[in-house]
Amino acid sequence: MTRPSRRSFLAATGAAILAGPAFAQQAADPRLSERAIGRAGAPVRVLEYFSLTCGHCAAFHRDTLPQVKQKLVEPGTVRLVYRDFPLDRLALAAAAVARSMPAERYEPFIGALLLSQDRWAFTRSADPMEELAKMAALAGMPRPRFDAAVRDEALARAILEGRQAAEREYGVSATPSFVFGPDGKSKTQSGAVGFERFQQLVDEAGKA
Repeated sequence: MTRPSRRSFLAATGAAILAGPAFAQQAADPRLSERAIGRAGAPVRVLEYFSLTCGHCAAFHRDTLPQVKQKLVEPGTVRLVYRDFPLDRLALAAAAVARSMPAERYEPFIGALLLSQDRWAFTRSADPMEELAKMAALAGMPRPRFDAAVRDEALARAILEGRQAAEREYGVSATPSFVFGPDGKSKTQSGAVGFERFQQLVDEAGKA
């Protein structure tokens, strides 16, 4: 479980990004529409707050998510909704790039980023942003679109405001964090939980 330094990161992003139109005013941007797997009418909704530079998030996607997909998402029990909670500038840029992908490429792209962090996020022999650009190119994003996505302050601001809303509404303070069940009856669980614990929390949410 990775705990962010909220003050340091949000201070580093600067008032220039956080100032401006409210998150609600960005709602018409299709890049901010819900990204999820599982049917819309599934009995249990699970929100996953993650950072693309978080090793614990990568561990969940590697070790637990395949079972979640097979045993809970595909049978129609769970709808897993992806929510950005970037821990640093690189994660913020990666989130902006991922949201600038066509919606159908979003989930495969973030999966590729999480499972290959050593190639782009933690590389010591190359510029991480250049390596991220290469990953985006492999997913079909031309370099001009990549550059536009990482420079888009309105998109960055909306992502950061979504992170702040998660802190305020669900008490999210670490990644990954999962919110099980509907608003008002939800339970937040942090850490790269194993499948048995995930299943237990889904069962509890289904009875709430």
